[in-house]
Amino acid sequence: MREEMERGESAGEQSLWGEGDDQLGLIARNVSMDYVATGFELVIGVLMLPFNVAHLGQSAYGLWMLAASITMYFSILDMGYGLAQVKFAAQYRAKRDGRAINEIASTMFVVFSAVGLVVFGVAALLAYNFESFFNVTPDQAATGRKVLLIISAYIALSFPFSVFGGVVNGFQRKYLNGTVSVSTSVVVALVNVAVLLAGYGLVELVAATTVIRMVAYVGYRLNAYRVFPALRISLKNFKLARLREITGFSAFMLLLDLANKLNYSADTIIIGAFISTAAIAIWAVANRLIDVTQRLTDQLNGALFMVVVDSATSGDSEKLRLVLLQGTRLSLAMVIPVAGGLALLAEPLVLTWVGPDFLPSVPVIHILAAVVIFRVGNASATTLLKGAGHHRLLAYSNVAIAIANIVLSVVLVRTHGIIGVALGTLIPLSLISMFVLFPAACRRAGVSIGRALSEAVWPAAWPASLMAAFLVVSSRFAGNSPVSIALQSVAAGVLYAAIFLWLAIGREERLWYLAKSRQLLRRPRVTQAA
Repeated sequence: MREEMERGESAGEQSLWGEGDDQLGLIARNVSMDYVATGFELVIGVLMLPFNVAHLGQSAYGLWMLAASITMYFSILDMGYGLAQVKFAAQYRAKRDGRAINEIASTMFVVFSAVGLVVFGVAALLAYNFESFFNVTPDQAATGRKVLLIISAYIALSFPFSVFGGVVNGFQRKYLNGTVSVSTSVVVALVNVAVLLAGYGLVELVAATTVIRMVAYVGYRLNAYRVFPALRISLKNFKLARLREITGFSAFMLLLDLANKLNYSADTIIIGAFISTAAIAIWAVANRLIDVTQRLTDQLNGALFMVVVDSATSGDSEKLRLVLLQGTRLSLAMVIPVAGGLALLAEPLVLTWVGPDFLPSVPVIHILAAVVIFRVGNASATTLLKGAGHHRLLAYSNVAIAIANIVLSVVLVRTHGIIGVALGTLIPLSLISMFVLFPAACRRAGVSIGRALSEAVWPAAWPASLMAAFLVVSSRFAGNSPVSIALQSVAAGVLYAAIFLWLAIGREERLWYLAKSRQLLRRPRVTQAA
């Protein structure tokens, strides 16, 4: 009887901490749900953009994007604690230390609640001085003030609720939050359409959709207690020692996050300050397409972070080399055909999607397509640096990229308009990626640059030349209808995939890819913490 009880307790512990879970299956489920959630969000976003522009007008839509870009900076006040909490939640989960998880979650909840209050206070200060910072009319300033306050309330509330997401991610159950995300995206889109068709304006639209997004936070909280029922968040679990522990890692994540925010949102601010809100709408069209491309092709690298941490901790150099070489090759094989195809089909796509008024976004798309190739193609290298003890170099390099981006964009916007802003993004990113970050990742993994270029970059790059030739020829005969563009895109993608799998890589690697794909497609048995 005693032996049976001990076996029962052991099984309960294994269930609680997920011992024996199929790691590859968890990665597959998380990545798959990331793609589903991201796909829903991006497709809805692409479809809603022309609808919103048509009902709101270019200036009002640009004003909305300007206010949203301002709030993106508020997430800097995360101070790197978000990713740090995931890291330590996973770490103490591996140690089966529920008390530590509760202390970290409680400490972060208190800290983030205070941050949320600060965020809303800063937003109020900016909102009531809106016309002082941007080239807007008095009516636009009044509308922008309300929109900024509404969005900021949502951002402020997101800080304390992010603690629940950190627990879910630390237990490698991110796919649970994906279901909430998909449901929220669909409901928000339906409410968006209903509000505008009913004749309401920008303020009412932002208010209605923001309320829906706030309600979704309840779902994320329920998921945290589902994966870890022993979760207890309370003031008595707040510990300064835990805060110091997390801060040792989060400080560099803060630098990295600050640099990323500057790189991703400074462009819109610069355009708003030096040109107009109508120009922001032109930029938003190009940026939306590039954002779709990046998010659809970069899901793999987020799932590799914990693999890198484990490999670096255990000293598994061979696995680090595998992550760098295969991760870089697969990332490039996903982003090059998508971004390259987007650049080649940019003009008919813009004409079909939003009309001739937005044709000035085409050259911007060409430049930003190169930007996203560098970002995604180098993502495995940056993930390796971040998880294998070189996060300082990564943080400092991204700060340098962000500063150079702002300086170049401010200089070039005066002479080249929004094209100059795009060039200001591309130049520093490409130089530091090629000559600093990628070589550093090769050194950390023990791989020569020549080997990395020949095994990871070249096999993914050269098939794109044949795909490009196909698109150039086919575009002369195809029309500009959505069906024609879609058929060209699919045909080009199939052509690239066939060349990559059957000519660019060897038979052994092709069989390895196919075997891993079959393994990932198997439905994983995932234990729930209970």
